Amino acid sequence: MATRQLIKFMVSDLTFGIEITQIHQILKPQEIFKVPNTPPFIEGLLNLRGRVLTVFNLRKRFSLPEKANDDNTKIIIVNMNDFLLGFIVDSVTEIVRLPDEDIEETPPSLKGFDKKFLSGIGKVDEKIILLLDLTKVLTSEEERQMAELVTMHGNKIGN
Repeated sequence: MATRQLIKFMVSDLTFGIEITQIHQILKPQEIFKVPNTPPFIEGLLNLRGRVLTVFNLRKRFSLPEKANDDNTKIIIVNMNDFLLGFIVDSVTEIVRLPDEDIEETPPSLKGFDKKFLSGIGKVDEKIILLLDLTKVLTSEEERQMAELVTMHGNKIGN
């Protein structure tokens, strides 16, 4: 029986999971280079040891109420299609093991959240974890814009 290891994190009152193999690193909030004329859910660009990456605010991406960063706020750096991306989340809570048989399709009854961002739901200790599908967080057009942002502004950050 296969088991997945997930990083569990919170955005508003929703619990999400991302497979640990997709995580590059987890950071405290830091200076983000604001870029004009970008969608509201893009916070800006971050220089991570010479690599420039786009940082997204998952609250804004999921149309949830905004909240100021606090001591629990983290930036999860993920690998997606050979890009590093940052996602601002309210907190990272733990690493969990999730057997494949505890993963189900996203139910059509899930309300108040856009199901297109999910690959399924997991059940851990009677609690639900929304499994974030990184390939669906951005449309192909948004991926293209992100690549352009990094190309256009990457040499202006941290120099």
